[in-house]
Amino acid sequence: MLEYLRNAADKPVAKFLMFVLIFSFVGWGAADWIFGGASRDTTLIKVGDAGISVPQFNNERSRQLSLMTKDEQRAAYTDPVKSAELTKSVMSTLTMNQLALNRAKDLGFVVSDKRIAKEIRAYPQFQVNGEFSSWLFDSVLSNNNLTEQDFASILRTDILRQMAVGATNVPVAVPEFAVDAVYNAKYSKRDVKYTAIKYNDFKVSEPSEEQLKEYYAQHPVIVPEKRAVSYVLITAQMNKPDSYDEGFQKAQKVEDSIISGDSMKVAADKHNVKYVSVPAFARNEKISDKVLSDEVIAKLFSMDSGSESELLELKDGFAIVRVDSINNEHNADFKDVKKSLISDWKKSEQRKQAYLKANESLVALNKGDKIKDMKSATISRTEGAPLVVLTAGFAGKEGTNSITEDKDAFYVVSVGKNVLPKSDANKKAEVRKELQRMTGRFVADDYSQFLKRHYSVKVNEKNYKQFVVK
Repeated sequence: MLEYLRNAADKPVAKFLMFVLIFSFVGWGAADWIFGGASRDTTLIKVGDAGISVPQFNNERSRQLSLMTKDEQRAAYTDPVKSAELTKSVMSTLTMNQLALNRAKDLGFVVSDKRIAKEIRAYPQFQVNGEFSSWLFDSVLSNNNLTEQDFASILRTDILRQMAVGATNVPVAVPEFAVDAVYNAKYSKRDVKYTAIKYNDFKVSEPSEEQLKEYYAQHPVIVPEKRAVSYVLITAQMNKPDSYDEGFQKAQKVEDSIISGDSMKVAADKHNVKYVSVPAFARNEKISDKVLSDEVIAKLFSMDSGSESELLELKDGFAIVRVDSINNEHNADFKDVKKSLISDWKKSEQRKQAYLKANESLVALNKGDKIKDMKSATISRTEGAPLVVLTAGFAGKEGTNSITEDKDAFYVVSVGKNVLPKSDANKKAEVRKELQRMTGRFVADDYSQFLKRHYSVKVNEKNYKQFVVK
């Protein structure tokens, strides 16, 4: 029996349960005394009178990372945008959990030991043949370095949080008239007539030099700012203290050499580190260089020409980057873009003629005249005609006419009758659930805003920059 319990404690489901419970609730105050407090102030977020520490942030970040796929995890480490999104999610989760705990405390909510014992005994992961097993319970806790008191505290915290915010998860009753209104708007159809007047239906001659110059004056081609940069890279295994220290010391020597007057290349050669010179590139241009990440490029484009950065800590070592030269944004020379302007000019002229034709058709349609090649269609919001016609068909009132533009054509659209959908119980049920979810989100958002007004939320910028933004 004992052997069975030990094996069960090693099963993924038991480990997953404990992992979720531990790291879900460390942001709610348990982690500081479970894992030990730090001698210095590691408060990252202050929520009312309660603080959320840097270790709590790291634990919640690890929990969210564990729920991602390998590709998502890789992106969280390498893509600055994805990394920022993860940080925002972690900060939001920790803050909202603490807000709920503050509210539960002020409302005087209490979770008795009897309730905790009942919850623990009800967990299927702690049961054998439908009965609670103290051996299995002790084994799972032991494998995760937790005492009964630790687990009880974590569970109590979760229950208190649910007491404070659980009511916002209750489905909200939606009036029948609202369901009918949304159902009709979503599934109704429109009778429309439309005709397309394409740009390429009109022929234009080759432009003259003067016409091209006039067009270019109105549509200049902008050459974006470009910067030529260089950098030195001192490689190091940043997760290994000895390698980190060795790399840092060498990086400081390189930095001292540059400050003393050596060029970056000379300093790099002197200390046997990598030097790279990168030809001029635009800010939004893709650069296949591991050192020039989005964050480093953003820094380079905020620096002056001829300046070097401070020592930068990167994933694979230390670097110093330099802006060698700046080519400011400017209008391209007319001679350099003359050939490419010809096709643009022709399309512009065709567009003008197409619009004149479309406007003539609209005027005639408003007078009651029939328009040649008008197509008739009954459209929904998603099908039955080109997208711009669908949009115009539901944007206009019955009996109105309009012109709408697509990529290479103008459409003249006449809106006919609105066709109400037949009643469908299943579709109405889906609409009702959708409205309940939307209303529930509104209620939850309003409650969250109330909590934020009631308990001030402040971020410790010093700790945030030191431990979170690296």
